[in-house]
Amino acid sequence: MSGEPLLTVKDLAVRFPIREGLVRERTVAEVRAVDGVSFEVAKGEILGLVGESGCGKSTVARAITRVVKPSAGTINFDGHNLATAEGRELQDLRRRVQMIFQDPYASLNPRMTVGAILREPADIYNVGTSAERTGRVSELLELVGLDPRFAERYPHEFSGGQRQRIGVARALALNPDLVVADEPVSALDVSVQAQILNLLAELRQRLGLAYLFIAHDLSVVRHISDRTAVMYLGKIVEVAPSAELNSSPVHPYSIALLSAVPIPDPAIEKRRKRIILKGDVPSPSNPPSGCAFQTRCWLKEKLGNPERCNTESPQLVQVSTGHQVACHFPDKA
Repeated sequence: MSGEPLLTVKDLAVRFPIREGLVRERTVAEVRAVDGVSFEVAKGEILGLVGESGCGKSTVARAITRVVKPSAGTINFDGHNLATAEGRELQDLRRRVQMIFQDPYASLNPRMTVGAILREPADIYNVGTSAERTGRVSELLELVGLDPRFAERYPHEFSGGQRQRIGVARALALNPDLVVADEPVSALDVSVQAQILNLLAELRQRLGLAYLFIAHDLSVVRHISDRTAVMYLGKIVEVAPSAELNSSPVHPYSIALLSAVPIPDPAIEKRRKRIILKGDVPSPSNPPSGCAFQTRCWLKEKLGNPERCNTESPQLVQVSTGHQVACHFPDKA
């Protein structure tokens, strides 16, 4: 990673209690949705966060934006700990950390016009005069490639791609430094996905934004991100520059994920070996001991099921410049 860190997440944990009893008064277990996640995002950088459904990606996003409160760890944003901030401090920090949601149909209020939706953040924070807020709505629509006259329309009058552009505009309303994009293109057609990705990249250049870009599609993350972090069962298992991760993955989970990404070259595709993972992802309420991936790891089987994988949780270690992996045998993959 190059540049000064804007966001530093250290040992982040988010746990949800499982309760029983007549009025659910007894806590009998907990879901470890996020379990000791650490990463950094530099100013103006795009960090991609990938992993299969249920691995904790969206919970990380909600913890950073404080939609949910972390159970442990720190979220240092420009010198402030978002994990413990409350009251006015949290309100001020939320102006600088905004979110783009996955579903462009559910994330916009159908009873409000587009103009009211884009004006609402400035109304809440009492930014500018009434005329300035109205002018800001037009600026935001133009910024995301929409006609300012659309401000009088309602969300149901727009396509999915246009609605997501409105969601992007809303995230930019208060001039944030960091935008958390939680699978912003997964609900869109492929051609529209490309338009939104190009828009986000252009806005990064124009406004100096940093993104935490969450997705489960490795090809999408490779296209837009500077670095990629791979997540499995609440933990980050590999972090590397995006080009290096795609060409030289080290963690057995990353290797398996990339083996499933199709390559539009029949000759290469014919030579490739697909790695199919056995079994299901363990429950985050009852994760395996030792390495989180050990119950499905093809490398562990190849090495004769070493006991270390069953008992010791691997930490992220550096294998090359900017490339970290959490595996006991990174040189064997």
